[in-house]
Amino acid sequence: MDFIATILFLALVISSTKALDPCGPQPDDSDLLVIPIYGKCSPFNPPKPDSSFNTVMNMASKDPARVKYLSSLVAQKTTAVPIASGQQVLNIGNYIVRVKIGTPGQLMFMVLDTSNDVAWVPCSGCNGCSATTFSPNTSSTYGSLDCGLPQCAQVRGLSCPATGSAACSFNQSYGGDSSFSANLVRDSLGLANDIVPDFAFGCINVISGGSVPPQGLLGLGRGPMSLISQSGALYSGVFSYCRVQVPIAPEYLAFNPNTGAGTIIDSGTVVTRFVQPIYKAIRDEFVKHVKGPFTAIGVFDTCFDATAEAEAPLITLHFEALSMPLPMENSFLHTSAGSRACLAIAPVPNNVNAAMNVIANLQQQNHRILFDVINSRLGIAREACN
Repeated sequence: MDFIATILFLALVISSTKALDPCGPQPDDSDLLVIPIYGKCSPFNPPKPDSSFNTVMNMASKDPARVKYLSSLVAQKTTAVPIASGQQVLNIGNYIVRVKIGTPGQLMFMVLDTSNDVAWVPCSGCNGCSATTFSPNTSSTYGSLDCGLPQCAQVRGLSCPATGSAACSFNQSYGGDSSFSANLVRDSLGLANDIVPDFAFGCINVISGGSVPPQGLLGLGRGPMSLISQSGALYSGVFSYCRVQVPIAPEYLAFNPNTGAGTIIDSGTVVTRFVQPIYKAIRDEFVKHVKGPFTAIGVFDTCFDATAEAEAPLITLHFEALSMPLPMENSFLHTSAGSRACLAIAPVPNNVNAAMNVIANLQQQNHRILFDVINSRLGIAREACN
């Protein structure tokens, strides 16, 4: 399969790689470490981490808002391919990456989001920002961008005068309870050993609310301001990441560009969501093979005694020219005590597009997910990302 072979020729491979210091800079010049935001390598890891099950449940509590946001994106615009572009932001930051901005490079841990097109970081002197900020005054490659430049027209929430030249300023809301103001600027962006020169991003000067990612956001969407678009020939519009059969009518999974119906792959949603006909078919087949009784825990309505897990059938997601079998660790979550297991799939929330499915990051873990943005292709391969 040519999309799998493409992996061998990637200029940028985003993955969890092995090194002597798993939390230190990676020696491979093609690898960028993707860090779970509550993982041991994250500066945002709480001093007393919760159990893995409770952490997942807490993160999954944001999923309904995330799925509703994604539904609004695909419904408000038409596209010929099932890779939508995000022009809004939502407070879902499950993974971060270590990047360096400026010359010399200043280390920042930015939230990674495949559904957003923008990048922004808190800058020195910012009101309401965290202690870690980017300092433009100490970078020899920093430059401001004014309202007359074409990049400025791509920014949502633009605040420019009708006439004259001024700094390209913009305001954006974030997560429903936060907002920020920023100026569009440019500087070098360091990813592993690669440098993206003159990268345009928002330099935040005011934050209101507590949901804005403390050290910024890096968007990997299809828009002109995303990392993939601005990096040009460096990555050729291709990137991938690797995250640590019931017969169903194909039309439930097919993408409809006019209605937003179909299936998308998202890095910010925790639990895979299927429309009711698909979810019911999976659950009904599942309970035929696994001994009950079944109870509900949070968003999961198919939890059972963990000793019955060996009876569970294999779940496989079928795409055109590709099948994705889900190993047991991608299919179930276990309670903190280990006595109960839950089918790690849920129905689409009632208040969103009833025809849209989301394949989320629990099911993507230990798979290489490849996005060929230029050619609008997707590749999936099993890989031991851990």
